[in-house]
Amino acid sequence: MNATEAKGNWNILKGKLKQKWADLTDDDLANLEGKSDELVGRIQKRTGESQENIERYLKEQCDSEGCNCA
Repeated sequence: MNATEAKGNWNILKGKLKQKWADLTDDDLANLEGKSDELVGRIQKRTGESQENIERYLKEQCDSEGCNCA
């Protein structure tokens, strides 16, 4: 996967995250590409969702896109 594809996958994932958890802002997701622990923590803080549910959702979304985007 080249850098353009990775960036595209991250943009797709960001869109899906904002659809699922509408409380997330662009600022919440800025500069988190490749920082899955921090991403999960920010989603937890903003939404109150459990770490397990967040990680499961991220894995499902990345698997469906055929990438390792989180």
